[in-house]
Amino acid sequence: MRNIKLTIEYDGSRYQGWMQPGKELLGNTVSAKLRDVLQKMTGETLEELSCGCRTEASVHAYAQVANFKTDTDMDVTQIRHYLNRYLPMDIAITEVKEVPERFHAQLNATSKTYLYRMTITDVPSVFDRKHAYHCFKVPDKTLMQHAALAFIGKHDFGCFSDGKTSKPTVREVYAIDIYGDEEEMQILIHADDFLHNMARTIIGTLLDVGFGIRKKEDVEEIFAGTKEPSQPCDPRGLYLQKITYGKR
Repeated sequence: MRNIKLTIEYDGSRYQGWMQPGKELLGNTVSAKLRDVLQKMTGETLEELSCGCRTEASVHAYAQVANFKTDTDMDVTQIRHYLNRYLPMDIAITEVKEVPERFHAQLNATSKTYLYRMTITDVPSVFDRKHAYHCFKVPDKTLMQHAALAFIGKHDFGCFSDGKTSKPTVREVYAIDIYGDEEEMQILIHADDFLHNMARTIIGTLLDVGFGIRKKEDVEEIFAGTKEPSQPCDPRGLYLQKITYGKR
């Protein structure tokens, strides 16, 4: 049996995330759309479709990674062409590779990177409204950069998640970069892994610091359990940018 790795780009605007836990075959999700086309392509029942990072509702991906097992004799170019022909236009397969049998998109991932886009112009472009969060005032980038330093390193990020896991909640954030120009600001978060809603809650907290709603020192108090984090940021500006395998 062959093991096929897919690199996937998608506009998450109209989807309920990569999948809904416990409802892999149901719902308007990216994985459900992909699974349906894969099964028609191979004529097989797809036992498992693993992904590198389960994105949430309305979150986009520049480079999601998934893998599946198949007995099809189609070559990787034929697979890519078939999928791009029959998938919805807001899902694209950018690369198909045959990989060793033991490769697993989630278990072999060593780090993940999210990008958050924020427009800061007076009037947001109508073409960006589904794909970037519009700030109605310009956040203080310097304050946000100082607050971001408190997230770097290994911490228990359970307080920055919605608690939908029974697994350990310690994660390591390698870097948070905040940059931009007069039209758009961006936040880049690189970590070994992310809990559910972790990226959005970190970004929501940083934005509240930038808007002067809370102080940069609040981050340490949130980790200590004496203050609550901010609400998760709007998902429309969030992109899964990269999943790293091997050395980060």
